[in-house]
Amino acid sequence: MNSRSWKPDHFDWRVEGRVATITLNRPEKKNPLTFESYAELRDTFRKLNKADDVRAIVITGAGGNFCSGGDVHEIIAPLLKMSAPEQLAFTRMTGDLIIAMLECRWPIVAAVDGVCVGAGAAIATASDIRIGTNDAKVAFLFVKIGLAGCDMGACSILPRIIGQGRAAELLYTGRVMTGDEALSWGFFNTLADGEVLKDAVAFAENLAAGPSVAHQTTKRMLREEWDMGLIDAVNAEAVAQAECMQTQDFKRAYDALVNKQTPRFQGD
Repeated sequence: MNSRSWKPDHFDWRVEGRVATITLNRPEKKNPLTFESYAELRDTFRKLNKADDVRAIVITGAGGNFCSGGDVHEIIAPLLKMSAPEQLAFTRMTGDLIIAMLECRWPIVAAVDGVCVGAGAAIATASDIRIGTNDAKVAFLFVKIGLAGCDMGACSILPRIIGQGRAAELLYTGRVMTGDEALSWGFFNTLADGEVLKDAVAFAENLAAGPSVAHQTTKRMLREEWDMGLIDAVNAEAVAQAECMQTQDFKRAYDALVNKQTPRFQGD
């Protein structure tokens, strides 16, 4: 896939250098998701997994908010009229979006400002890096509409980021986690000094300039080692690292260090 030719219908899309930026763009409603935008996001991350002209991805929202989750009128109201099999098809689709993000080989940076709730919080959670603001308000609101906190992988991923007890509190209560709190709990990697999107793109550009085979391996092992015992994980990492030692980027880094230069990675 040539990512520059991709033209999604339900969000803004930009590729600059080797960084693709997805912008949820319904600012009048704080960027809610619809059936169509869920599916298109899923398809986009699947396509990006095959893209060779991208090395990092940024996801953000327009108008000072990240994402207000599923649209009340376009998602929740129709779900109430669906049969159980239809509802299951929907929850599987939203889960497939998270799986597509986790399986996408390129690191994903979420630029989070303002409202980041429900499915929006789940998308931020599934990202590899989260850069927030003091004004960010993160909440897993599923309980507020009579649903469980186990949505889009939240019960699995969130505890690994902020700890079991803190995750349980947020998922049981649906309360807002402030920007400062999200930083102190480890949900945000950092808070933006200025414009959050600018900081996120700069972070992604730094990742894109790095050894892409090594980054892909790191992301894959971070995911796969969830299901491994410690001994199996150490052995799997030995294999993965030995494979990285076969890359030209490893040799380039050595040559640069010997000559007291900065390595220029090329992704092979």
